[in-house]
Formats: sequence, structure tokens, C-alpha cells
Amino acid sequence: MKASVFVLIFSLTCFFCPAQSDGQLHPKAPAVPEYIEFAGKKIRFDRDDLYERMDREMIAFTYMHSTSILMLKRSERIFEQIVPILKAQGVPEDLKYLMVIESNLDPKALSRAGAAGLWQMMKATGQKYGLEVNTVVDERYNIRKETVAACKYLKEAYAKYGDWLTVAASYNAGQAGISRQLKLQRQKSAMDLLLVEETSRYMFRILAAKYFFEHPEQFGFNVPENERYRYRKPRKVVAVETPVESLIDFAEQNGISYAALKNANPWLRDTLLTNKSGKRYEIIIP
Repeated sequence: MKASVFVLIFSLTCFFCPAQSDGQLHPKAPAVPEYIEFAGKKIRFDRDDLYERMDREMIAFTYMHSTSILMLKRSERIFEQIVPILKAQGVPEDLKYLMVIESNLDPKALSRAGAAGLWQMMKATGQKYGLEVNTVVDERYNIRKETVAACKYLKEAYAKYGDWLTVAASYNAGQAGISRQLKLQRQKSAMDLLLVEETSRYMFRILAAKYFFEHPEQFGFNVPENERYRYRKPRKVVAVETPVESLIDFAEQNGISYAALKNANPWLRDTLLTNKSGKRYEIIIP
């Protein structure tokens, strides 16, 4: 779907790295497991190529210290909002790890290619799946709406492939590209395809992300629960069906700052909400 914003950031310190026998702190990636269960299917690493591809991504998660710590801190706040939507939409919870590698769990992420939000949708893709994207409103930054749109894509692709990791590969490379390669190479799963490096790594990043979030201590990370960012339910949600000439005035009328309003509603991209069509918007008041 676009170039992932999964960036390897190397830290000069390793405060969270596992201790070795010499008593010093050194980074050490965990061993590749025998298998990982993903969306109800066991993915085994009993071929040399599968083992090495998984090993590479586990090493990457181990050494991108600042990014890994921030993802762990953000995870509770984001997953609490995302997981119920995935379940309601009939998408396996494990697909939340696709979102992890797309945006590092940053709802305001924007790639150089123009992909936005947690699910890093391009403008045309977002519009195709029902999102409003313009200079005033960009619903790719609306966590609930972008997740529902992503679920539409994922379910559409699953109906075509019947395999969730192949669905994930298509999210990165596009359904047309993956379908073409499956036919050309006479395979049923993207895991068995020769693909460009980014898409080839993409599937294993998702698997590594799942293992990382379920076993962070094996990667040398320990972020206590009290240091993780919490999800705060909105104080209220205001439904708006008319234009709002000034979001600064709107914020003041609801007892918050303009900055707080925009932080809670990053999909509002201007200082006003034109809304000439009379559409119903729900604005979060934190």
C-alpha cells in the first residue's frame, strides 16, 4: 500500500538490554521460536530461508531501542481503542500488528509518500474505503474511522486469498501485485513468493512485532505498566452537523484549549469546519 514508516533507530545506550555473564549490559536478540501462531495459523520457521528472515526482524526489534520503548509505552492506549473495532469487524486481533509496523503506533504518523494515520493509508485508498480526505477534514487521522476502513480492505483481501499473511503482503504491495506474483510463481501464500525486499520483510516484521509485544523481556525491554500511556475516555463527544466557523471558539465553549481539541481530534486539519453538506461529525472533548 505504501512504503512502511518502520524505521530502525539505534540508541547509544542499552538500559533495557539483558545482562550477560560478565555482569555488563549487552543487547542480545532472542532465539527464533519454533513457530508463531498468527490469526489462528501456526507459522513455522523450519526452513533456512524462513528462519533467517525471522531472525533478521527479531534482531531489528532488539536494537531499535527508542522506537521499541515508545511502541511499548503507546501500546495500551492504542490497542484498547483498536482491538474492539477489529473484533466487531470480524478481523483477527493479530492484524493489529500490521498497524504496529506501519506507524509505530503513532496516530499522527505521515510518511514521505503521503500515507497517514495508524494504518498509513494513502489519500486515494482512504477515499476508496469511505474516508473523507481534504484540507479541512482528514479521517485517516480518525482512529476509529481509519480502522474501520482498514478492516474493509483486509476483509476484501482475505476473501480473495484466504490467508492473513498474504493479506498483509497485499496491504504493503497492493492486491494486484500480489495476485500477479501468486499466479506467476504458482504459489498459494505470499510467504512462498520471491518478492521485493520491503514486502518480503513486511510479513516477518508483523510476526516479530507479535512476538515482541507478547515477550518484550526476551528482547531486553522492561516497561512497567505504570509507565505505559493510558487511554483516557473522552469527557464527552459533541455531535456537529453544521459549520463551525472557529474551532478556537468551539474549544473555549467546551472548556478546553484549542491545542487540546486538535490533539484529541487530529482529523480536524484547519481552524474551522466548513461542513457545507451537513455531515454529522463527532468531536471528542478530552
